[in-house]
Amino acid sequence: PARLACCLLSPPPASLPPFYSASDDVVELNPSNFNREVIQSDSLWLIEFYAPWCGHCQNLTPDWKKAATALKGIVKIGAVDADQHKSLGGQYGVRGFPTIKIFGANKNKPEEYQGGRSSQAIVDGAMNALRSLVKERLSGKSGGSGYSKQSGGGGGSKNDVVELTDDNFNKMVLESDDVWLVEFFAPWCGHCKNLEPEWAAAASAVKEQTKGKVRLGAVDATVHQVVSGRYGIRGFPTIKIFRKGEEPEDYQGGRSRGDIIERALDLYSDNAAPPELVEILSEDIMKKTCEDSQLCIIAVLPHILDTGASGRNDYLDVMMKNAEKYKKKMWGWLWTEAGAQMELEASLGIGGFGYPAMAAINTRKMKFALLRGSFSEKGINEFLRELSVGRGSTATFGGGSMPKIHTVEAWDGKDGQLPEEEDYDLSDVDLDDDLEKDEL
Repeated sequence: PARLACCLLSPPPASLPPFYSASDDVVELNPSNFNREVIQSDSLWLIEFYAPWCGHCQNLTPDWKKAATALKGIVKIGAVDADQHKSLGGQYGVRGFPTIKIFGANKNKPEEYQGGRSSQAIVDGAMNALRSLVKERLSGKSGGSGYSKQSGGGGGSKNDVVELTDDNFNKMVLESDDVWLVEFFAPWCGHCKNLEPEWAAAASAVKEQTKGKVRLGAVDATVHQVVSGRYGIRGFPTIKIFRKGEEPEDYQGGRSRGDIIERALDLYSDNAAPPELVEILSEDIMKKTCEDSQLCIIAVLPHILDTGASGRNDYLDVMMKNAEKYKKKMWGWLWTEAGAQMELEASLGIGGFGYPAMAAINTRKMKFALLRGSFSEKGINEFLRELSVGRGSTATFGGGSMPKIHTVEAWDGKDGQLPEEEDYDLSDVDLDDDLEKDEL
């Protein structure tokens, strides 16, 4: 069965040896050979992005090798040490380990592999992807390796790079709530020409991965000299970072698309608001929050009559502090009241005791982990930190599918009230008459 993918990006405790060697059928990939081996290839690739310190990655290694041997000459199986080659992981939006991507017809837009982690499941997933690729080619939908047929490997649309001018710069950049990376270039500059395809590819990836909250622009500094003069541009290309209300900052990173994407994603998470803490009021809320997130953190809080509004708000405050701390993970955060979602509690093994309780769930893999420590800022932080490095113990959802979620009323923010008992007025009841009737 698939494991909870929660070895999240985190610094390694020490340098560790790679998982794969030249004697394996797994192809070790890095920034030097990735374009040649994968992007410009007509083959179907399954690629694992891993970190040597990640427990789930270590567990996957023997099955990954076994699948590679079984698929030799049919489907290519690769691996990227994304802890060492962060720019390559960043380029494809890798936020946790292990992440497996399928590079099919369009190598610029790989698909997320959602199958199990056994060698048999990996082989099945590869063969299904291969069948889809062949069908596409047969119907004439795909020319093989997609963008790789374009000059220089392609991989981005110039349309996603916003053309900035003296006239539109203030409105587009300075008055925007979005974060901007702006390249100042000159048409005659060789380094600028080299950067152009990288900038275009990064712009497309960043637009998609940040939902348009980080944008890439370009200014022809030989034409738009007012804005270039304002920022003291003297060499080309010069890249600056603009955030609303702050002084522009010089971009100091590498010039490959991976480096640019990695920096843009850092800026996005730095600028992100803390996640919203949402009450589970319906199936739609649960789906919307969890399907877009790698993990969903769910708290089941005591009934309002047991804690009152003040006690409940204390629990929600503890959750919000951890949501702020882990906001870069872009997890979903939900809560419900004990007894409101009984099927959910039962499928997580929570039902009927031990409130408040907490679970981290991966809806795509139908796996979850339970908080075993205290429901406190420190206890929850330790629970989430363990998951982040792949050490939390996980289980499969009861029934193997998402439980039924009931539509319920939102908490009104107030203390609970005991249900009122109806008072019966017995003065109008003639007991003697009733008894006489009964006797008849």
